[in-house]
Amino acid sequence: MKSGRTLVSLAQELERQLASKKDLVVPTALMRHDTDDTGTTRLVVEEGNGPVRYGVTPLARRQLADKLKIPYAYFERMRGEQPVLLDRNVNTWLQSDDDRRMLRTLDGNVRAVLSERYRRLDNFDLAESVLPILRQLPEVRFESVELTETRMYLKCVTPRLKLEMSPGDIVQAGVVISNSEVGQGTLSVHPLLYRLVCRNGLIASDRALRKTHVGRALGTDDDGITVFKDDTLRADDKAFFLKVRDVVQAAVSETTFLQAAQKMQLTLGIPLIGDPVKTVEVLAQRYALNDSERVGVLRHLISEGDLSGYGLVNAVTHYSQEIEDYDRATEFEGLGGKLIELPANEWKGLAEAV
Repeated sequence: MKSGRTLVSLAQELERQLASKKDLVVPTALMRHDTDDTGTTRLVVEEGNGPVRYGVTPLARRQLADKLKIPYAYFERMRGEQPVLLDRNVNTWLQSDDDRRMLRTLDGNVRAVLSERYRRLDNFDLAESVLPILRQLPEVRFESVELTETRMYLKCVTPRLKLEMSPGDIVQAGVVISNSEVGQGTLSVHPLLYRLVCRNGLIASDRALRKTHVGRALGTDDDGITVFKDDTLRADDKAFFLKVRDVVQAAVSETTFLQAAQKMQLTLGIPLIGDPVKTVEVLAQRYALNDSERVGVLRHLISEGDLSGYGLVNAVTHYSQEIEDYDRATEFEGLGGKLIELPANEWKGLAEAV
């Protein structure tokens, strides 16, 4: 499992962000796009005391382009080569649009451009609610926690529940909680299988909680800007986070753990009788792995010497530890979970690839 930061570091950054972030619901007519000669973009928002200029993150640029139905590749080309044309395009569509948008800002930058119906489930509130729950798990270890530009992750293991897959090869039960404040996924809780021999983490895809960030419209009936303070909607959030407690407990229950671990154990009996190179090529095509990822998975499959479905699953999850991007590494842990759920006919296509 890819290492992250410490719990102390996570708490410090969440507290820092809490003091620096601000959410606004803004009529698009009160927004203006401005790009300088270097390609640096700003969103100028007409707030109560006059215009306020915000930087724009790459994710927010992509979301803005999507909202205005401007192809992102063209948006970026204009930003680099024709900034005046970009501003003319964006501002024309902003002024002709009567929608309201939620702008999520942090450190003076717009980090997300979302629908006014976007339901905030913030990382600070989530951590405040679930960390005490996680600490109550028997002998809990926080194996990896991280806060990326798009998501927060809490990955925990409780060694009380374990299963020997083969002699000396033990997996333990765990849970993964993740959330995005910027529209890059749902709040989710998944069971985790942690393999001791190589510190692999596999995120099981079943028995998961997913909470979408969609709710009622948050704007007002007038044409002004709504600015949300940190305590807005917090009562609703806490009511939901109480439900997370039950899901976390279910994710690390003996029943859930054994169901996932036994599915993983069944892959021991799937021999890879075809060409391992072709097997990984099929895997890469099926799950959109790039060339570096394909080579990395193949290297682990060959070096670990286990030409079985189990070996392929572990090659995928072991390679995740080498991936620099934490979000992508977590996707590989989830890919391991998808593989143990494959029906026999899909395994056949992998195992017999030639």
